[in-house]
Amino acid sequence: MNQAELKEFLDEKAAFYENSRFLEDDPIQIPHRFSKKEDIEISAFLTATIAWGNRKSIINNAFRMMELMDHTPYDFVMNHSESDLGTLEAFVHRTFNGEDFQFFVGGLKQLYLNYGDMEAIFRAHQQPKSLQQAISEFKKVFFIPKHLKRTEKHVSDPLKGSAAKRINMFLRWMVRDGKAGVDFGLWRSLHPSQLSCPLDVHSGNVARKLKLLKRKQNDAKAVAELDRKLKKLDPKDPVKYDFALFGLGVFEKF
Repeated sequence: MNQAELKEFLDEKAAFYENSRFLEDDPIQIPHRFSKKEDIEISAFLTATIAWGNRKSIINNAFRMMELMDHTPYDFVMNHSESDLGTLEAFVHRTFNGEDFQFFVGGLKQLYLNYGDMEAIFRAHQQPKSLQQAISEFKKVFFIPKHLKRTEKHVSDPLKGSAAKRINMFLRWMVRDGKAGVDFGLWRSLHPSQLSCPLDVHSGNVARKLKLLKRKQNDAKAVAELDRKLKKLDPKDPVKYDFALFGLGVFEKF
């Protein structure tokens, strides 16, 4: 397949999988339950944070998180009491437990109090062609309040070699436009051209089969390599191909 054929193939697959049917089995359905900007971004961030493992389990547990926050995540974050935090203690999704959840609520509160919204940190530290530096800065700011060291693993740092799949996915949800009814396009100060592909086992394997990726590990260097290739196919919106790679891997067993 030459580059023109590859682009045509991936454009077709991206368009096919980026539609409202995608929501039925994807964790992004959780933030789609909300209409207020802050509720969407908080529910999206928490959902993306636990987005590893079985997708049905991710969706069920993300819904449980919203349930524990009375389905008003922004109000809960900003106005919770100590007893409210206590209700989160029993939550668990794989290695993300109630203590982690409690810190995340407190961490989000200090972000909104100090910066006004989550977007502000990414806006302040964005680079013209990348948000990877901004992700690293976001992690530093998020973990300023007192916390358990173990909780830090739930926000990845691409500058330390991580593919940062979950937070790159969260950024895709926030930044790419919502015309297709999947992503939200809430953060207008950032541009889709700055996004990086949420690289995981499925998208990585498909990318290698299509010769978009040579590196064997799914790490930050692999993300950078894949980004370069996808930007050649669509410099303005390279991460639309996440739908193609994911769909080919999960649904078509490519």
